[in-house]
Amino acid sequence: MGRFVEGEDRRQDSFLPASLDDYVAEDNPVRVVEAFIDELDLTVLGFAGAEPAATGRPAYHPSTMLKIYLYGYLNRIHSSRRLERKAGRNIEMMWLTGRLAPDFKTTANFRRDNGTAIRSVCAQFVMLCRSMGLFGGAMVAVDGSKFKAVNNRDRNFTAHKAAKRIEQVEASIDRYLAALDRADRENSDIPEVRTDKIREKIAGLRRQMQYLQDMAVQVEVAPDNQVSLTDLDAQSMATTGRGTGMVGYNVQAAVDTEHHLIVAHEVLNDGHDRTQLAPMGRAALDAIGSDQLTVLADRGYYNGAQVLECEGTGVLPCVPKVDTTGRAKHGHFTKPDFIYDVVHDHYTCPAGAHLTRGRVRVDHHGDIDQYRNLAACPTCQLRPRCTPEKVKRVKRWTHEAVLDAMQQRLDRLPDAMGLRRQTVEHVFGTLKAWMGSTPFLTKTLKNVRTEMSLSVLAYNMKRMIQIFGTRPLIQMIRA
Repeated sequence: MGRFVEGEDRRQDSFLPASLDDYVAEDNPVRVVEAFIDELDLTVLGFAGAEPAATGRPAYHPSTMLKIYLYGYLNRIHSSRRLERKAGRNIEMMWLTGRLAPDFKTTANFRRDNGTAIRSVCAQFVMLCRSMGLFGGAMVAVDGSKFKAVNNRDRNFTAHKAAKRIEQVEASIDRYLAALDRADRENSDIPEVRTDKIREKIAGLRRQMQYLQDMAVQVEVAPDNQVSLTDLDAQSMATTGRGTGMVGYNVQAAVDTEHHLIVAHEVLNDGHDRTQLAPMGRAALDAIGSDQLTVLADRGYYNGAQVLECEGTGVLPCVPKVDTTGRAKHGHFTKPDFIYDVVHDHYTCPAGAHLTRGRVRVDHHGDIDQYRNLAACPTCQLRPRCTPEKVKRVKRWTHEAVLDAMQQRLDRLPDAMGLRRQTVEHVFGTLKAWMGSTPFLTKTLKNVRTEMSLSVLAYNMKRMIQIFGTRPLIQMIRA
């Protein structure tokens, strides 16, 4: 073995064995995990077992279990069984826990029983970032992304899925019945074996048909018209691909545009973002502790009621308006082409005519007015590009002023949507890369929220280490 770097003889005894601390460098991220958790008051945060019981078998301290999980999520190890194996052979984890190696059941039970407290720890780290002055920009980007649950698509039923599968089973039964009829007309010994097999197939399909019909009844009476058999809280959600979807959860995140830290997050089983603008805006505003917060979001969040709910709260939403008419593609005028005059309460059309408010509201009793010009429209030369009717009518919501104010904010931020995209979508890409092909390992919304909080905490800690470095960050945590 000459001229090669040689290792030590594993059978050689050492008079003074090296300590575990010698194997963990001073700038190792595992030291940040210990410093952060040691500064927490786990009793106040609500961890079960923070105070030892007077009798019975001694338990592991919650700080030990929390260190194991945080180290695991920092290193893309989410499984309690893998954490058990790592605790017995990973030097960094031995250093972190003092050579303790809880079994996988104890580790899994800790995550299950302390979900609320773990989410509070994630919030505590955001408070630490806030105390360091990292949220001075007072601007966040909000988005939602679908994460796969522990529930196969075949184990989720909606009314459409149940009807489709029933139709497929009926077609299979008809096909086998036709094959059985052909076999009965043949005169040989071979068809007898085939007919027995076909009859078994038909019997199995009829049992499946009965099962699907029963499932269709359950779907009809379910509160959300869905039934998931593995994870009861998981929902079938549409994704960007045409004709595709997944059974999972909708993860919402508000990310600071300056340092890309997740300041607020939530896990839902609603497949859309239309009702999340105000809740995520308020959560982010509380997290950063500012008087005002600009919230950037995509068109999926456009909802007049949500924008109105943000009014007066300090949340300043910036969401592009959704145009679903398709008029612009055909060269027709759209609503932004009609300029509203607040002082005179009328719209000015592209031809220069004024559209005034009618006496009767569109819905007769609601909050939508219509503006029109009965005299100018019939003879207007631009009417073919404006409306197929005799008179153009422009609808205006009573609270349209809040939407106009939001559009003005967007006009002052021409790069807002590009900034939103490069801020929050990068975060979701990173989290999904860490989590792998099966993002969530636990079931039910409560446990999935705990898992997501651990992932967010690990993400924010890595970001802080990149921003400050390990040693300065430890000093700031202990200050």
